[in-house]
Amino acid sequence: MELELIRRLRERFPAHPRLRLGPGDDAAVLEMAGVDQCAMTVDLLTDHVDFELSEVDPRRVGRKALAVNLSDLAAMAAEPLAGVIAVALPRPQAAELAVALYEGILPLAERYGLAIAGGDTNTWDGPLVLSVTLLGRVAPRGPLRRAGARPGDRLLATGSFGGSILGRHLDFEPRVHEALQLHARYALHAGIDVSDGLSLDLSRVLEESGCGATIWADAVPVSDDARRLAEQRADGSTALDHALGDGEDFELLLAVPPHDAERMLAEQPLDGVRLSEFGEFTAEPGLWIEDHEGRRPLEPRGWEH
Repeated sequence: MELELIRRLRERFPAHPRLRLGPGDDAAVLEMAGVDQCAMTVDLLTDHVDFELSEVDPRRVGRKALAVNLSDLAAMAAEPLAGVIAVALPRPQAAELAVALYEGILPLAERYGLAIAGGDTNTWDGPLVLSVTLLGRVAPRGPLRRAGARPGDRLLATGSFGGSILGRHLDFEPRVHEALQLHARYALHAGIDVSDGLSLDLSRVLEESGCGATIWADAVPVSDDARRLAEQRADGSTALDHALGDGEDFELLLAVPPHDAERMLAEQPLDGVRLSEFGEFTAEPGLWIEDHEGRRPLEPRGWEH
């Protein structure tokens, strides 16, 4: 539903002179006073969908609400500048809940030099809802976009994938500094953050770039959480299945030309965050996976909004 809505909006939105890049990427890009290119992004999180408030500390919920937006700015290689937060609070203990949410939000905002510029709060009889809107300054080399991957590019990623439901989806670190560092130091043709699932988000890069990709199954960086989750569920799903489809890893997927990919892998420039190569982009359209049994089509899996 979300992708179809975006397609319709892209067809109908007028070309505003201040809008440098409209719907279709992880953030819009605007020309604003004092900032040549400003990235803008918004995410809305809801109890029982993105978290279970009855089961977790609301500070972790507040932190996640901001972190998912910071991850969108990271996907565009944009430096966080300012944000506004809108919250619909369930009436019981609304004031105490609001304080706890901001106790989770503010330390993360300070870590990334983000100004919380304002927002809105309301109370109602429904579940907790948070909407965070952020503005960021696009890097001098321009925004990192989903469009731009080319046949022959290597598929690289930060970190590992799968099993975030075991807790990491609340406590992940958005890859803002990593994205800015990599974008400044290497040639990156395209990028996205993995919020909805590795294979699904990769398919969005392919759609925007007009090419295909092959994933090398044995090289996918599978997390320990994915292995634990496969063991716990014992439903026939493998750790690789979870890595390819779970979502909410918030790692970066990157399309990198071969020479720069080799440099990145050899230099491993990110402090405490490993870069892995596990596929390549192809002229042949579609998403494919290759293992010891050969190469076959891979159906993108993940969270469909």
